[in-house]
Amino acid sequence: MNFEFLALVIASIARLFIYVVIASALLSFFLPPYHPVREALGRIIEPFLGPIRNLMPRTGMVDFSPMILILAVELLSQVLIKILLSL
Repeated sequence: MNFEFLALVIASIARLFIYVVIASALLSFFLPPYHPVREALGRIIEPFLGPIRNLMPRTGMVDFSPMILILAVELLSQVLIKILLSL
């Protein structure tokens, strides 16, 4: 199996997921909570943001969970890519 191709797929999926998280965070400033686009993005990322929000202390109106999720996805993808490329 071509591990370089698999590493490229992992990097692409991680990058796409990060873009979805950023889009959801930005749209939360402009669209109402029940807008269809926000609901669709929320269904994708809420299973990942929920546990992070439960672990983090309350910070008022600022939600840092998307930033933590982006860092975690980036770290996980880099670790997986390094492992695949070392094989």
